[in-house]
Amino acid sequence: MSDTFNAIQAIQNEEAVDVQLRTISKDSLSEGNVVVDVAFSTINFKDGLALEGNKGKVMRKFPMIPGIDFSGTVAESDDSNFSPGDEVILTGWGLGEFHTGGLSQVARVQGDWLVKKPKELSLLDSMAIGTAGFTAMLCLLTLEKHGVLPSSGPVLVTGSSGGVGSISVSLLSNIGYEVEALTRKPEMHAYLQELGASAVISSDQLEESGKIMASEKWAGVIDTVGGDILGRIIPSVKYWGCIASCGNTAGIKFSSNVLPFILRGISLSGVESAYCPIQMRTHAWDRLSKDLPQNSLQQITQKVHMGEVFEVASKILAGNIRGRTVVDVNKTAT
Repeated sequence: MSDTFNAIQAIQNEEAVDVQLRTISKDSLSEGNVVVDVAFSTINFKDGLALEGNKGKVMRKFPMIPGIDFSGTVAESDDSNFSPGDEVILTGWGLGEFHTGGLSQVARVQGDWLVKKPKELSLLDSMAIGTAGFTAMLCLLTLEKHGVLPSSGPVLVTGSSGGVGSISVSLLSNIGYEVEALTRKPEMHAYLQELGASAVISSDQLEESGKIMASEKWAGVIDTVGGDILGRIIPSVKYWGCIASCGNTAGIKFSSNVLPFILRGISLSGVESAYCPIQMRTHAWDRLSKDLPQNSLQQITQKVHMGEVFEVASKILAGNIRGRTVVDVNKTAT
């Protein structure tokens, strides 16, 4: 391992946050008992905010390295559960916010945060899935916990062309669910149908805001957007249906009423992935390695190098990226 390596590092100046590709040493990394040679990281919406000068103040301390997830190989370990050479995955745990993150050739983290990579997945596959795919699986597990099975009826996925949405569509359809994909982008219809959506709908096909109850349409929902969209979906969820809520790109507030909950027995269940217990993480990654079709990852994923992350950040914040973006942290140019 070299004494220095490349990382995207953010430094707080008096007037702004300066985020650049820099050469740094391990002294710039947060404390931890496992050192990992990172192979791949990703660009999620939160990473986009960080790379665009810390919009939304997602980075809470400085200097900081963005990147809320990574995959790589253990280089040094003081944790008895991990040895040099182990291939590992890390998502969440404040990475890129409170703890230096994955957009770096080297990471130092707590062993308790790491998951050993399933043998069915490569390091690249692991980040093609990444935080988004992990979240999608947690949403699926939530639907299953509430009894929403393929035989229950259609499942709606909102924000379906994004990372969580794309993997949700592919995952659900692969294991037998009828999937309807909601998107505001007509140009994404063919892409979503290729991933397995039986129907692609737009928001103008939802109930109007303020509707109290509506005809039953969906046994389950994976909602990645929140806001008014969530409020317009609730009246159409079927008896004993469940909404797995995991995002807020359409806003943090929505309007609803109690009748769908007390007359149809539906559930609105929040899904949180950053501090998910290790047992659930291991189970979710095991399911992903078996239930997510490998060929769909190629359709969903684009790979970029470290020199391209700022351009990708601008696109993801503008809503102009589909699927997943994986970063090869060991390349700075093509």
